[in-house]
Amino acid sequence: MGPDPQYVGKLHSNSDKGDGSVKYILTGEGAGTIFIIDDTTGDIHSTKSLDREQKTHYVLHAQAIDRRTNKPLEPESEFIIKVQDINDNAPKFTDGPYIVTVPEMSDMGVIRTALHNMDREAREHYSVVIQAKDMAGQVGGLSGSTTVNITLTDVNDNPPRFPQSIIHLYVPESAQVGSAVGKIKANDADTGSNADMTYSIINGDGIGIFSISTDKETREGILSLKKPLNYEKKKSYTLTIEGANTHLDFRFSHLGPFKDATMLKIIVGDVDEPPLFSMPSYVMEVYENAKIGTVVGTVLAQDPDSANSLVRYFIDHSGGDDRVFNIDANSGTIRTTKVLDREETPWYNITVAASETDNPGLLSHVTVGIRVLDVNDNPPELAREYDIVVCENSKPGQVIHTISATDKDDFANGPRFNFFLDERLSVNPNFTLKDNEDNTASILTRRRRFSRTIQDVYYLPIMISDGGIPSLSSSSTLTVRVCACERDGRVRTCHAEAFLSSAGLSTGALIAILLCVVILLAIVVLFITLRRSKKEPLIISEEDVRENVVTYDDEGGGEEDTEAFDITALRNPSAAEELKYRRDIRPEVKLTPRHQTLSTLESIDVQEFIKQKLAEADLDPSVPPYDSLQTYAYEGQRSEAGSISSLDSATTQSDQDYHYLGDWGPEFKKLAELYGEIESERTT
Repeated sequence: MGPDPQYVGKLHSNSDKGDGSVKYILTGEGAGTIFIIDDTTGDIHSTKSLDREQKTHYVLHAQAIDRRTNKPLEPESEFIIKVQDINDNAPKFTDGPYIVTVPEMSDMGVIRTALHNMDREAREHYSVVIQAKDMAGQVGGLSGSTTVNITLTDVNDNPPRFPQSIIHLYVPESAQVGSAVGKIKANDADTGSNADMTYSIINGDGIGIFSISTDKETREGILSLKKPLNYEKKKSYTLTIEGANTHLDFRFSHLGPFKDATMLKIIVGDVDEPPLFSMPSYVMEVYENAKIGTVVGTVLAQDPDSANSLVRYFIDHSGGDDRVFNIDANSGTIRTTKVLDREETPWYNITVAASETDNPGLLSHVTVGIRVLDVNDNPPELAREYDIVVCENSKPGQVIHTISATDKDDFANGPRFNFFLDERLSVNPNFTLKDNEDNTASILTRRRRFSRTIQDVYYLPIMISDGGIPSLSSSSTLTVRVCACERDGRVRTCHAEAFLSSAGLSTGALIAILLCVVILLAIVVLFITLRRSKKEPLIISEEDVRENVVTYDDEGGGEEDTEAFDITALRNPSAAEELKYRRDIRPEVKLTPRHQTLSTLESIDVQEFIKQKLAEADLDPSVPPYDSLQTYAYEGQRSEAGSISSLDSATTQSDQDYHYLGDWGPEFKKLAELYGEIESERTT
């Protein structure tokens, strides 16, 4: 331990005579640093303090050599230096200071409590110093110490306690239902979940008026209002409130019970309240057309306070109404200020306000609904404008239209409706009216057939009365138009037309006929001019070629046309037997007539036949150098209509059926209507 080297041991060889010829060498762990050797004497010393707790032994090698020759005198030998332990380290607590929690009232543990039933609520923290000695505490031994901080944890060993046995609470009567009106709290010395509790009302005359809940954060009981308070009816309430722990420890049940109760006395405070109406809302009735100032009804409000102040009434016009009603400020009687019309406004909603004369700022409001009762003051009228049509071929007693009526009055003064013709007028020979007794009426014809050419519009005045008391009636005039209809009753046209139009010809057909007449007149003038020009000799060169296309709209030309034209060229091919020349011109060159058999003429096509005849006429020098083409409106042999002559159908009128005329198209509609009417007259 001192500053000088510590002698450890000595090396000696039998070859050493003491003359210094032997040299000692030390190698191994710590040689030359910790351990040094005298190479002449072999003494070994330690130059540093050794610590057994760091290294317990060292392994060294020693050898003796000849100093002159450096040759080993003996083999190398190994030896071990062991470090002897001394008491140089005191006991030490590695993790100190210690913090320990011990449940209060504990009696077991490595560190035992010296006191019985240690109470956390009395003292929560303790500090203990612990000392450790080595060498079993003998003299010369070392020691160490540490501190242990002990905290007592909480257990539920304390019941809740209310600070007072009677608690007073003031609640005004104006408190709103559902609002919190007060708080109450019981004290618990425990902490954490051991102090959690719940509150309940276990007795008292205010159980149905108040309720209590628990605030888990503050552990307070929140008292709420379930029903409105009225100071004039009841001025105080008494409740018994209980607070109990929710987490119990049965080890300490002998310290219980873990709950406490207190009496809560609630004082109801008087508040000046606004007037109170006798009903939450009012419904009143008044007849329309009533005189101004008619009483509709009365509202009633009273001061609910004990002072019983006088009440004044007024109508709240903030809604922007028309001020149809007013109210007596003292009695609350509502009257009309205008004449009412149910058809315009059947219902009114007004708001009446009431205030105390002593405190006008306190107002209460109530809704008053006023129903306007109906009076029969509106006559019935047609439900709409009717467009009534009668067909020309109508039959007596035929329903041509059904009408209905409406009334602005209520159902009690409206239907049922009665329909009838004006009795002041003579009997209408054309139409009659039938009341269907279901608030409708039917228009019927009284005679057969109507004609647009004679009269196309009829006017029918009618009367309508309602079922009110007294009954009201009105007159209206119906307009009936005469129209041409199809056989199934569909209207074809309602405008009066000319005679040809009534015969079944449309405007387009009339224009076409007029154009044909003009064309025929032009053709007649042309033919007359041609005939006059043919009286002089006609000298026409072969190069002069003219084409005249003449269109006829008749069945045939007669003898005059046969003298000017070759009619055989335009006849039916089956009727043509041979070619004939014009009789007014003698041919200079006689051509061999071309004869065709009857079978050939029957099979040839008409178009090809005409082309052939034109080619022959162009090459024939015996005829004038121009072509004449005449078109006939020949109906043919396969007409769908067939013959419309009455010669064949006049023999058996009773067996003749004219329904097929409706299938011939629009050109035969008028004929189908005429024959259809004749047939219907026979059947009736």
